[in-house]
Formats: sequence, structure tokens, C-alpha cells
Amino acid sequence: MDEEPKAKRRRFDAANDDVNRLTIRSRSQEGGDDFSTPTLSGNISASNSLTRPISPPITTRSQKPSIDLTEEEISLTSGAVAPNSLKQLTQSGIQLIPSPIHLTKVEGLSPALNIDTISLQDLVGDPLIRECWVFNYLFDVEFLMSKLDEDVRSEVQVKIIHGSWKKEDSNRLGIEVLQPLPLHDFKRHLLTTIRLLKDAMTRHKNVQSIAAYMPEAFGTHHSKMIINIRHDYCAQINIFTANIVAGDWRMCQAVWRSPLLPLSELASKSLSASVLPHVGTGARFKADIIAYLNRYGNKLRILTGQLIKYDFGDVHAALVASTPGRQNLRGTNSEQETLWGWPGLKNVLRTVPSSSEQQSHVVMQVSSVASLGSGDSWLRETFQETLASSAISSNSTLSHAEPKFSLVFPTADSIRRSVDGYGSGGSIHMKTQTLQGVKQLKYLRPLLCHWSGDHSEMQISAGLSEPGTRPLTTSSVREAGRRRAAPHIKTYMRFTDESMTRIDWAMVTSANLSTQAWGAKENAAHEVRVCSYEIGVVVWPGLWGNDVEMVPTFGKDIADVEMAPDGGSLVEHRPKSLTGGVEGYKGGTTKISKKIGMRMPYDLPLVPYRDGEMPWCTIMPDNEPDWMGRVWPGFGAG
Repeated sequence: MDEEPKAKRRRFDAANDDVNRLTIRSRSQEGGDDFSTPTLSGNISASNSLTRPISPPITTRSQKPSIDLTEEEISLTSGAVAPNSLKQLTQSGIQLIPSPIHLTKVEGLSPALNIDTISLQDLVGDPLIRECWVFNYLFDVEFLMSKLDEDVRSEVQVKIIHGSWKKEDSNRLGIEVLQPLPLHDFKRHLLTTIRLLKDAMTRHKNVQSIAAYMPEAFGTHHSKMIINIRHDYCAQINIFTANIVAGDWRMCQAVWRSPLLPLSELASKSLSASVLPHVGTGARFKADIIAYLNRYGNKLRILTGQLIKYDFGDVHAALVASTPGRQNLRGTNSEQETLWGWPGLKNVLRTVPSSSEQQSHVVMQVSSVASLGSGDSWLRETFQETLASSAISSNSTLSHAEPKFSLVFPTADSIRRSVDGYGSGGSIHMKTQTLQGVKQLKYLRPLLCHWSGDHSEMQISAGLSEPGTRPLTTSSVREAGRRRAAPHIKTYMRFTDESMTRIDWAMVTSANLSTQAWGAKENAAHEVRVCSYEIGVVVWPGLWGNDVEMVPTFGKDIADVEMAPDGGSLVEHRPKSLTGGVEGYKGGTTKISKKIGMRMPYDLPLVPYRDGEMPWCTIMPDNEPDWMGRVWPGFGAG
């Protein structure tokens, strides 16, 4: 159990804290999304010439994101597999594939907890980047520019795509204007001190601001994506969960990265067909992301005109995105047109087989829960029904039982002991103090589980466990290494079995649990209204071929090889439906040839809330000091 230093109690005061270490923000919009102004970073000096050599163009297709481990590679994977087990690993015939979803590096955590992680500099710091298209909600442009390679910082064409299209919008002013903003209403926002960016367009001539039109009053431009066009004739797409502000990179976040996408003479012809490619193929991912970018209108035609020329054949993911507007489910053919929000997610999950003869377990993990209604109609009948979708055939012997559902969300205790203490609390929202919030909490409570696995240790030391469950032991807790990183990450996963040792599919996305992000319930006219821009990816074992399984990994991206008691390799057999489609299921078992890691952001097993435990609520004051000795006065009330 981590130790927190004792500190004298003092009031949480943004004016008295180091702005570079503590980002205070309120994200209290109805959609559960972000509302803030970025902080001011230091001046950036940049070279006016290129001083690093540029590699020759890549002429072959980029390497697939899978590896056959050598002894040298094993030594570089932080001890994922001990060198003396190399022989058994090779004999097993199981190919290990690193997690397609990565955690971000968290400042303030030890190097041992930041193995196989990704930083913002990893996303934008390559000197071969020619154009950097950055989609997000919050921006600190100086922070972003500081992560670019210093030798090409003034040469990279940086495009900032945001949703602050109104002239008076605070985030837009933070991006584009020289003068500081007036302080926000103290009764509604805890922003006692505001340091704002100066005019980014004046300081950086290579930065361009592009505002997305926001037709919905409660919608936000919440997508988090970076598309890089490179000098070596490749492109790369990065989809993640963090805002472009320093404080977000001290929280738990996740990143999905495409392989380097090479130019192809035939690539532009792949989108001319009237029927969309199959879900899960690189061609379908390309069609869907081009469709998403086209929703911005002509503002991104230069980007789409370039992306269409690249080969997406090595992409192993399905895109799931949201864009503002209404779509008629009766009048839309999913084989010819990309669907948005929960209809798009359901369309993807209907192609993913369930590999379990047991009840599966779907875990929703978000940083914000919006107002879903006093009743559970939308959650149960629309969203959970979507998450329960699968490609089980009608003649399958597998169980059609409704999955078990859980919702991972932090308590005040997790926030107090996080890297930024209460400073990270303004990024995490669930309303529990209003009448509707009380009613909503009543139906959410059976689903709620702790973010921080420390609660497992607390239960162990107290000899406690949940009714009907096995007593917890220290050895049974699989630690993700993110207990002290407050969660701004958003993940949704379907675990195959009760022990949560295998995964049917996993999704990382910008979308929190809200109707604005995923879309409202289908109305009488069969329309679904979506308010916000969101983007994410779904991955599952079948994207890497047959005889593949996906397993949770902890503290690293590569799975362990299971060993038999005699020290030999353990070659496992799974149901054939593990990777096959609806038509491919014939029953029986199949030998596993590939094992994909899925990097976990939270500990397993999950620890349900006990009676009296409450989710973190930014509005509620908290007089118990965080590890830095500060108390939380609450904000947004009144």
C-alpha cells in the first residue's frame, strides 16, 4: 500500500499552487465533458533550420504490430518473460502480440510503473513529421509546441481542430487572443487564478486554428486524435483520451496508435465502391475515418485529400465515432453508410463473436457520468443492450445470458491520494447531490466498483470481502500500477469469463457515459440524436487471425506465457468461436497460436462499492485533506 506523507490541513487554493504542477479546471457541462481554460507554459525557443538528417523514404509496407520474441527483445520488455523461459516460450508455439492500446506515461509515478507507456512527445516529437493535425477539446498550445522536436518546431504545420467556434468562447480565446480572459463566475467555477495563453497565432506562424461547427447546444468537440503526415511518405493516426494540457498527462490516460501507413497508388480507388468494406478490415477503418473527417465539411478537405492516398491494410481496429446530428436508423443502410454513436458501436459489436460458455462481464470505466435520467431506461435498454451485442449464431451452443455489468469510477479517497490530489478532481464528474442525481445513483450503485485497488488491500487487512465472493488475498490482486493516477481514461471491455482472464473485445474512446456522447434513445421516428464529436477504436482477437486470444496484462504490454506445473509450456485450447465469425462457428475447441496483451488501467478483481461509499462529486465539499494537506471546497453549486 502506497504511503502518503502527512501534511498540515489547508484549503485548496489554485492561486497558491504551482500552476505548472496543478491544473484546476471545471468540466461541468451537461454531457459530462470538459470546460476549462489552458494554463500558460514557458517560452519556447526553436531552431530556424533543420539540423537532423532525414531518413530516406520507406518503400515497403510498415511492419505489422506483432512480434516473435528473441532473447534480446525479451530483455527489453521489462522482464515480461524471464530469459530462462525463452526455450519454453518458443516451444509453446504461441506468438505474443503487444497490447494495441497503451497507457500514457504519468509524471509523478516511478519508472517501474511507467513501463511500455506513451508520452505526448512520442506522439508529436518525431522530426519526420511534416503536418500535425490535432483534434481535442482543451488546448495549451505552448505545452503542445514544447513537445515537438526542437529542430523542426517552427517548420511543422500544426493544425488545431477545436469546437470553440463562438467568438466569446473561453477556450477559443485561450487559443487565439492576446488579452487575458475575465475571471469566471466564482459561484459556478473554482477558478481563483487564470493564466491564459497569449496569441498562439502570433507566437507560432506555423500554427493554424480550425473551428468545428457545433450545431447542438449541449454538444462539445470532445474527440482526441492526432493525425501526422510525415516526410517519409507515411501517415499515422493516434487516438487517445487526454486533453492537450499538462495536468491531463499526470492522470491515467490511454492511446491507440496505427502503424505507419504507406502511400499506395491503389489506395484512393478503395473508397469508390458503393458497399462499405467489412467491419474490422483496414479498408473499413479508412472508409469510416474519412467519413468522420467529412463531417467537418470543407475545412478538412486538405487532410482527407491526403489520407485517401494511404494504405490502411495493416490497421487492426474498428473505428467508433460520434458526430453531431440526427440519423434515421430505418433510412440508413449500415453497409453503405457509417453509423455514429451507439448505433455505430452496435454495428461493430455485432461482428465480434462471444467466446464464452459462461456469463460474460462488461466493464464500463469512465471519467464522467452525465445526467442519464431519473430512470435507467437509456442505460439499460439502449446502451447496455448495445454493449451486450455479439455475433453469436442462432445454432450456437454458447450461452445467450445477459452479461454482468460493472462501472468503474473513483471515490474521493482515490482522488485525495492521486498524483495531483484534489487538483485532478475537477476533471472527474458525477452529479450525486441533485434530486435527479440521487435517483440516478440509486440504479447505478449496484454497478459501481472502485478505481483504486487499495480498497482490496483495505479489505484484506480488515478481513472483509463482498458477500458471495471468495475472500481476497494479496496474491489474487492483479495490480495495474495506476492507483495513484486519477482516471481520465475511458474504456469499455467485455471479459469472457467470471475470473476475467480473457477478453472478447476492448474499446478506448473519448466518449464518457452520456447521451450527448453516444446518442439519445431511438425516438418514435426512428431517429437518434447525437450532440458531440467523439472518437475511439474497438479491438478484438479475430483482427489478428484465427486461433487468437486476448488477455489482460498488468504493468506491461506483453502477456505472460502460461507454464505447466512441470515447467513446460502450457498450450491452451479455447472454443472455436473465439475468433470465428457467425458463419465460422462449428463448436469444439481450437489450439491457441497467438496471444494478444490488453494493458489494464485498473486492478483486478474489481472491488464493488460497499454501503455508504460514494462516487467522487466535484460539487460536494470535502474537509478530509488530500496527501498535500489541502481540503476541497466544492464548486459549481448554487
